[in-house]
Amino acid sequence: MGYGVAMHTRAYTHLSAEERETLSLGLTHGHSLRTMARILGRAPSTVSREVARNTTRGCPYRACTAQRHAGIRAHHPRRLRKLLDPWLWQYVQRHLAAGCSPEQIAGRLRRMYPDDMRKRLSAETIYAGLYVLPRGALRTELLAALRQARKTRRPRARGADRRGQIPNMTPIAARPAEVATRTVPGHWEGDLLKGARNRSAVGTLVERTTRLVLLAKMEGTDAERAYRGFSKKLRHVPAALRSTLTYDRGKEMAAHERLAKRLTIRIFFADPHCPWQRGTNENTNGLLRQYLPKGTDLSRYTQRELNAIAYRLNTRPRKCLHFATPLEVYAQLRHHSPVALGT
Repeated sequence: MGYGVAMHTRAYTHLSAEERETLSLGLTHGHSLRTMARILGRAPSTVSREVARNTTRGCPYRACTAQRHAGIRAHHPRRLRKLLDPWLWQYVQRHLAAGCSPEQIAGRLRRMYPDDMRKRLSAETIYAGLYVLPRGALRTELLAALRQARKTRRPRARGADRRGQIPNMTPIAARPAEVATRTVPGHWEGDLLKGARNRSAVGTLVERTTRLVLLAKMEGTDAERAYRGFSKKLRHVPAALRSTLTYDRGKEMAAHERLAKRLTIRIFFADPHCPWQRGTNENTNGLLRQYLPKGTDLSRYTQRELNAIAYRLNTRPRKCLHFATPLEVYAQLRHHSPVALGT
């Protein structure tokens, strides 16, 4: 046949007049959309969308008709950006200032206004609206509120492994199967968030089912200080809600047997170099860097200040919770006042 192969890749654009002629000819000869996509060097979804948008109902796809439809559509005025709506714009500004991400803002709007499309928008719309703002104080302030303010993300530094040997570790493989399902509250992940030059730290604890966050003030980074800090914080959690704790192999957990005995909690250790086995905690530590930046002396934070930071995270809508907050989910699952966990 008279159409050639163009297998080069490209960014998405609408089909040209020549491509529409090729597509029309190929479909007339009985080729499938996927075959024509391969011939045109296009994604199958692009070809499928072209046929769906530019075919007259009840008629076969024709290049001349498709070209006419596309031309008419190109002259239609685009819809106004949703963020031009004063209510939506104020809502976005207010919640960005409160520490919410664009995804959380968009998800919360869907949850609060499921049947009102005028009060809903996507995270991408929010990002687009922020980055098209003219230079000035407002743009600087709003972009600074985003958790990743840099244009490009730097890779996480991987220094030498200085973790020592921890006696009598119980591996994560021995952890009860119910922990992985996240259906039963009471299973925690823990870590130390390090400060400037690794000389200060804050203990982080995350409950796997509800994503509830607890922060523990640490007077140092060694095993004895970690034992005291985690003991002081976890003892406020009801015994029924502290079944297990999963930790990495950091040497600060060398006193894990004492901690397990004092709190009546089972402690398990992730495999070496497998941070995804504690993915909830790793993600939370990333969120906490908005409030506890790298290079900061974390010893200057009081327990009251850490409780306030944890409360801000615990009252943020989360995508994994269908945009409910950790405190809301905790209260719903356990029928227990969540305030006790913030002490």
